[in-house]
Amino acid sequence: MTIDAELLNYYTQLAADFAPLQDPAPVERRQRFRDIAARYAVPRPSGVTVRDLVLPLEGRELKARLYQPAHAETTLPLLVYFHGGGWVIGDLETHDHAAALLAADLGAAVCSVDYRLAPEFPYPAASLDAIDSIMWLAEHRARLGFAQDTLAVAGDSAGAHLAAGAARVANTRVPGIVKAQFLIYPVVSPEMATASYAANANAPGLSAADMVFFWAQFLAGQAVAADDTCVNLLATAPARQPADAVVIVAANDPLHDEGCDYARFLEQHGATVELFDAADMTHGFVRLQTESAAARAWMAKAAQAFKTCWAQA
Repeated sequence: MTIDAELLNYYTQLAADFAPLQDPAPVERRQRFRDIAARYAVPRPSGVTVRDLVLPLEGRELKARLYQPAHAETTLPLLVYFHGGGWVIGDLETHDHAAALLAADLGAAVCSVDYRLAPEFPYPAASLDAIDSIMWLAEHRARLGFAQDTLAVAGDSAGAHLAAGAARVANTRVPGIVKAQFLIYPVVSPEMATASYAANANAPGLSAADMVFFWAQFLAGQAVAADDTCVNLLATAPARQPADAVVIVAANDPLHDEGCDYARFLEQHGATVELFDAADMTHGFVRLQTESAAARAWMAKAAQAFKTCWAQA
């Protein structure tokens, strides 16, 4: 597939600025990701206010960051966001600009959650963080000043995997508590056997080898039940109708096909789903909207569709 020229220029510059890691262990990968984010950081979009929170969950506290359009004339709906990074890398800072843009595009409050990372905290730590943070924010949204009758989730890559798995659990516990989900090139299954894994094995942004590494860190050698839908989102049919969704995938990405598969899975089980197939994009483009006009256009278009999806849910 053809990759957007501005994205290719970014990857060329990235290779010039950062030599490959010789021994890419989790700690080194994590620091490299932070360094890259800092190197290409740009100011947040104007008109978005930001404040840091601490979510006091059972047995631990999670940092979070709340973004909202300034001078909102109505009570804002709340979206809970989980950053990507293979459950191993990424944090509030690496996805700061992406979360701020999402708040601006949606005209909504976005709470980005800094969940625990593998391998220090392997599965199910991050999944429990996602579930518990959604439930806590749902319970406290009125106190925080947000609308009580609408809550959505979003995430990119491994963050989308956490968001989707947690939304299913939350809606099983409290039917309809999560109204909509915005899934950006989601990780779906540990099988890693789709055609796009072979076709895009060495694609820029994410390789098949990267995903082998990330799954190994996340699961840490554990034997996971075949029906565990917080690991394999496709493992079993949902007991309740899934939340409506917008799913966006990148054509030049090992995760492309499983993202499409998950969109179909949601639709087959009763959700209203809109799928965007970004033909000229690579994995990670949500963080590269200031590097590529095409990436920005894809995200703006998908965000507009999600506004409609969320409003109608």
